[in-house]
Amino acid sequence: MIPVRAARERNTNNVTASCNRALLTSNMSALKRSPLAPERFPRLPKVPGVLLQTARARIKYAGRDDLLLAELARGTTVAGVFTQSATASAPVQWSRKIADAGRARAILINSGNANTFTGVQGIADVRTTAAMAAQAVGCRSHEVLIASTGVIGEPLPVARFEPALARMRRSSHQASWLQAARAIGTTDTYPKGSTRQARIGNRVVTLCGIAKGSGMIAPDMATMLAFVFTDARLPAPLLRALLHSGVARSFNCITVDSDTSTSDTVLLAATAQAGNRVPRSASAAELKDFRRALNELLTDLAIQVVRDGEGASKFITVDVTGAGSPGSARKAALAIANSPLVKTAIAGEDANWGRVVMAVGKSGVRLDQRCLSVAIGGVLIAREGERVTGYDETKVSAHLSGEQICIAVNLGIGRARSRVWTCDLTHDYIRINADYRT
Repeated sequence: MIPVRAARERNTNNVTASCNRALLTSNMSALKRSPLAPERFPRLPKVPGVLLQTARARIKYAGRDDLLLAELARGTTVAGVFTQSATASAPVQWSRKIADAGRARAILINSGNANTFTGVQGIADVRTTAAMAAQAVGCRSHEVLIASTGVIGEPLPVARFEPALARMRRSSHQASWLQAARAIGTTDTYPKGSTRQARIGNRVVTLCGIAKGSGMIAPDMATMLAFVFTDARLPAPLLRALLHSGVARSFNCITVDSDTSTSDTVLLAATAQAGNRVPRSASAAELKDFRRALNELLTDLAIQVVRDGEGASKFITVDVTGAGSPGSARKAALAIANSPLVKTAIAGEDANWGRVVMAVGKSGVRLDQRCLSVAIGGVLIAREGERVTGYDETKVSAHLSGEQICIAVNLGIGRARSRVWTCDLTHDYIRINADYRT
């Protein structure tokens, strides 16, 4: 095993001691479960070629697993989509190169520390943990993808990884998907998982995915991580095309607080255990069902992230139609979804539709306000640049008292459309983030 310098050990212990004061308040189990959470974690089947193990490394949290190792069968192909942040984490910088190569034997994920803005030492720590995981699995370091989530700017307590991985290596126990989803959470109030099946040719393949995310969610590819596994046999270039297309209509269509994380990562691993015939291209007819299943799974996970938005009490769907281009439609929808004034009005159940008009107007998209219309909860409020005669606000207020909120805007100048999902902004969002480190 790679040695850790004594000086580094002392520094790590000091950081760990300071973090321990926040252990109880930062633990997923200590947070009130989101009122928008699903009733239960779904039943996810095993994916041939994937072995999951979790451990309590005490990276930040006490009394819970905070380290996940996913061992992948030989021949597994991978694809990844990562944050576009200019301050991307050391794990993101490392995993981009592995994903570009298209093959991996393991994914190591830790919660509690993002290993971001940690300088040269942060890069060295990624190499060290990759080597530790490689030894546990029996592969080479450059076959290990790394993902980290948690506090920014704190040195990674590398010394805590080694005994945890050693325990994994000695154990034959396989973790469940539920245990895996819990291990990667930070301020999440519930674990997130999804599964689908699809047919490629005459073979049925399985897809299973887990995700974490609650705050710092406005993906540009939130602290958001997602990992999807399938037993399909698909070359890396096909995986890459399918993942990029799926992320564009799922994770890149959600926002909680308009802040893009330094650690955003979505990985897709295909173990080839299903033995299906390899399609010639990502647009091949035999991939239609797989593409459908992957897009559904990614959208399901993305929506679950929004439903767990920090302090959220309402789930909001924003539909923009009549735009001049898909890009303009998405830009206008995100302007509405990211507006603090829109989000706080909905939190307060205030039918202040003027804030929606404001958000569209500031978005910078091409429009003519004489053509603009706004509806909330299916009630048309404004049309052709002014309020509808006889508009009854009580119907909108009744809609806003529920948990599922719908906002629809028609720009009236084209045929392009976009859908974005978000949540409201409450006092609890401030409380959770004010207490995150202290």
